Amino acid sequence: MKKKKLNVVIAGLGFGGAFVPIWRDHPDVAEAGITDLDPNVTQKTAQAYGISKTYSSLDEVLKDDTVDAVHLVTCIPDHADQTVRVLEAGKHCACTVPMATSLADIRRITEAVRKSGKNYMMMETTLYTYHFHYIKHLIESGELGRIQFMRGSHYQDMENWPDYWNGLPPFWYGTHSIAPMTALSQSRIGRVSCLGSGTMSREHMSRYGNPYPIESAHFQFDNGLAGEATRSLFETARVYQEGLFVYGSKKSFEWGFADHDMPYVTELSDNDPGKRGKKTECRIVEMPNYYADLPKELWPYTVGSDYDATNPQLSLSKGAGAGHHGSHAHLVNEFVRSIMDDRKPWIDEVLAANITAAGICAHESALRNGEWITVPRF
Repeated sequence: MKKKKLNVVIAGLGFGGAFVPIWRDHPDVAEAGITDLDPNVTQKTAQAYGISKTYSSLDEVLKDDTVDAVHLVTCIPDHADQTVRVLEAGKHCACTVPMATSLADIRRITEAVRKSGKNYMMMETTLYTYHFHYIKHLIESGELGRIQFMRGSHYQDMENWPDYWNGLPPFWYGTHSIAPMTALSQSRIGRVSCLGSGTMSREHMSRYGNPYPIESAHFQFDNGLAGEATRSLFETARVYQEGLFVYGSKKSFEWGFADHDMPYVTELSDNDPGKRGKKTECRIVEMPNYYADLPKELWPYTVGSDYDATNPQLSLSKGAGAGHHGSHAHLVNEFVRSIMDDRKPWIDEVLAANITAAGICAHESALRNGEWITVPRF
């Protein structure tokens, strides 16, 4: 018997507002409701997207027995408590990154998932970008060869963002730089060593006691691979980038300088007889749009405002324009399908815990002058 369609609520409509029409249009969603701390934002979003179901608070959402799942797009300090509350209310929970900001809270979430029997998914955008899909294809086709090393980066200035961001330890919100490496390694991060660098104003240090504007970490995977990542949040003059760099035995992939710059692909080939070394050919590659595994109703959300309904195939051949490089629709679809198919989502509590915990342990290592720290298992 075919399962009924889902009733879902999106909580938090700042960044979360970008997901509302995707939830609304998913063919397996019966109704998408919304709520925000600011009732004016709730009403404006409802009007903009034709949403009829609105709630005054998360409390009201959790009391509604008709709601099957909640997508939390709320403040970082609230993620752990709200996730546990959603699960304990008997509802599936998708949550924006990071999963939590302490190892204890990660443990609370994993225990709540198992006790509730409901699905949890960390909505990590970097695992569904055009770039990630492209690298995954290079690996699966054999074109990349063996992965030899990986790097991640996330440079962003958070000055004048909401107060809880002020002085946040860089790797507490390091998932965008860590997650792609973890997923591509097909392993888990077992140990991390991290160094903090630079100095910050007293104002930025006051909330969390974090002295570092930038942190750089080395990660050791259980299967023998290694990777490094760099994360900055304040007082560092670097253009925005959520970068991924994968070095293979046959080809390598390097993100462009800025976030929306096209990446570089380097290919290694045999040199002329008698010449030292091998040839390296480097080219800039335009990213394709991997939309075919999505319901047709969600295809427009992989290209955003560039979508032309009168010429969809031309629009869909472009890999630019949509939120976080086309990832939003894939995230929603994976969470929905995991529930409908009665299976774990790909970015479940185990993968999310390893990614998030590795960042938390990285900051702890930085405070201990680079001491190697074992990342706990969840």
